[in-house]
Amino acid sequence: MSSLQETPTYPIWNRIGLRPHFGVALPLSALHSQKSCGIGEFLDLLPLIDWCQEVKMDVIQLLPLNDTGQDPSPYNAISSKALSPLFLSLHALPWLDQSPLETKLKEMQALNSSSKVAFSEVRTEKMLFLSAYYECYQEQLLSLPGYQEFIDQNAWIKPYALFKVLKDKTGQVHYLFWPGEYKDLSPASLKPLYDKYAKELSFYCLLQYLCYLQLTRVKQIANQQGILLKGDIPILISPDSADVWSEPEFFNLELSAGAPPDLYNPQGQYWGFPIFHWDAMKKSGFSWWKAKLAYAGHFYDLYRMDHVLGLFRLWAIPPGLAADKGWFIPSEESLWGLRAEELLQVLIASSPMLPIAEDLGTVPPIVRPTLEKFGLCGTKVLRWERHWEGDGSFIDPASFSPLSMTCLSTHDSPTLEQWWRDFPKEAKVYALQKNWTYSPKITHEQRIDFLIRSHQSQSLFHINLLSEYLALVPELVSSNPDEERINIPGTINASNWTYRFRRSIEEIAQNAFLKKEMQKITWSKRTD
Repeated sequence: MSSLQETPTYPIWNRIGLRPHFGVALPLSALHSQKSCGIGEFLDLLPLIDWCQEVKMDVIQLLPLNDTGQDPSPYNAISSKALSPLFLSLHALPWLDQSPLETKLKEMQALNSSSKVAFSEVRTEKMLFLSAYYECYQEQLLSLPGYQEFIDQNAWIKPYALFKVLKDKTGQVHYLFWPGEYKDLSPASLKPLYDKYAKELSFYCLLQYLCYLQLTRVKQIANQQGILLKGDIPILISPDSADVWSEPEFFNLELSAGAPPDLYNPQGQYWGFPIFHWDAMKKSGFSWWKAKLAYAGHFYDLYRMDHVLGLFRLWAIPPGLAADKGWFIPSEESLWGLRAEELLQVLIASSPMLPIAEDLGTVPPIVRPTLEKFGLCGTKVLRWERHWEGDGSFIDPASFSPLSMTCLSTHDSPTLEQWWRDFPKEAKVYALQKNWTYSPKITHEQRIDFLIRSHQSQSLFHINLLSEYLALVPELVSSNPDEERINIPGTINASNWTYRFRRSIEEIAQNAFLKKEMQKITWSKRTD
């Protein structure tokens, strides 16, 4: 690892710790405590922090926490910076114990009983609650210490808040269909709107301040206990977002981003996000990227660099065509490395967070050497690390580059149990290498072995979905493995992103058998 000292990320590595790190990944929405209201909340992370410390984990990775408006997908954000107010821990709001709303809060906690996150109902109930709370305590809330300073230091908040207000006024229609006066972004046109909707603007600004206070508190407590928080910063943004509306010069709405055909998606993937106007981004000094990293830096020590391949080139799809009819921008492969290096230099220099690249899919040859040049970890999913050009056998994790993060699955993939059952041809190859007799139902011992191997790879980071550990205890997960899937990419599916852990974080943290099984994994020695 001596060459790491010559990379731009070496000072960040020194702060993080140049040693193996172990952790769990989860969508916050899936978590719930005895005090939460139908969805995971910021302060639900506090007992998870305690549990991680107890089982010798030091990283908690969260899926994006951005405001996504009406969409449950954490990757379809309507702001690259604003946090979702649905994650506010209502029970911890100031003065709530003096309010008649406390009774309503207890009623809302019944939303935790559903097997899935009922996003629409949760959104409606929580926003009604927050609106009533704001009406009760508006004067006190707007006088909170630090509130005005927070607004003054974050120039993005007022445009975001106005975007939210105008969405409310227009029945949530796409901003492209707004009246002309709502789309004229000149200072002369914006000021009357800011004045006219001052009260509504203050509501949305205040919600962001409350989110900021709660999540910075979580980070402070995590760091005090030796736990690193890892965020997830999407590379792309919703076409109907405050960012695209307020900074249209950076985005090309005439083409949509996606992914080309590959082994697992033979038709390609259509994502619907606008691609970038690269020249405009560059001319601004990549201000959009810097701003979203600067704000995320308040909350995280590390971040997942979503779809890092898109920094090299983006798959662009014209309107009305299938995903496999797109093309790469830039089209000249010789430009891919230059483009990525230009942006990586900016991203690393402008943030104290350590990026960990999500470099999955069809990876061009230039990607991995570039990541190594910058001291960046890539991602190793055990089941996808194979001798593809040889006999298809699985690569021993002991040979992984230390500059990597090992995991068993991702939020977009089948779980380990689903893969073992649904891809028997691949699973039988693995079983043969391990001298196991294959059966479609993965055994407890085999699951333990997989987790141990993921922890004992040479990677500097080992982070698995929390649900992969919970599956060690049958009563902590659904009896139907398909209910443990978080998302099926490229599909319109009512169950996507509605996954909820079957038990509360209190029940998970107190489960003695889970702790015992975790010790086998976190304190294990390599035996094969």
